[in-house]
Amino acid sequence: MDSPCPECRDWPPELSAARCAVTLEPPADALVHGLKYEGWSRLAPYMAARLAALELPVISGRNAARPPLVVPVPTTSARRRARGYNQAELLGRALADARHLPFWTGVDRKEGGRTQVSLHPSERRANVSRAFAVREAVDLLARDVLLVDDVLTTGATAGAVAETLSEAGAGRVTLLAFGRALPRST
Repeated sequence: MDSPCPECRDWPPELSAARCAVTLEPPADALVHGLKYEGWSRLAPYMAARLAALELPVISGRNAARPPLVVPVPTTSARRRARGYNQAELLGRALADARHLPFWTGVDRKEGGRTQVSLHPSERRANVSRAFAVREAVDLLARDVLLVDDVLTTGATAGAVAETLSEAGAGRVTLLAFGRALPRST
């Protein structure tokens, strides 16, 4: 068996894989910034089209009859109010529509967590540990999940959401992120 890459070796086993549409460098970084911080919500369908073009994980066995459930990474209600939307939710809805997949927003993020932007990877993991909760019932039993976010940096947030989904009964959780922020060499 191959050993995990250095960037994903600290991911919890509940996060089975990640796929990203682009590397977070110009012009993709400007798209993410515009969607996330400048209110350019109309970018979401374009960005989601890039996600929809990704090869999705193979659904097999017991899950073959049920398509994967598209779930956006939740944000806090304070950030949602400030932005007017959750950018991951916009991406997830557009992806679900494009791929004709069911969409579900039943995971919440608790208030109070700091933004992840300037945190060290270990601080990121601590910041999101136990920060998510499943709010509403849905049949997650062994259901594959496509977790959608705008950016993958360390995988801390996706890992924490994947753990929450797994505790609620989900099967394989795969992250689909528009951009992949690669570590900078110093």
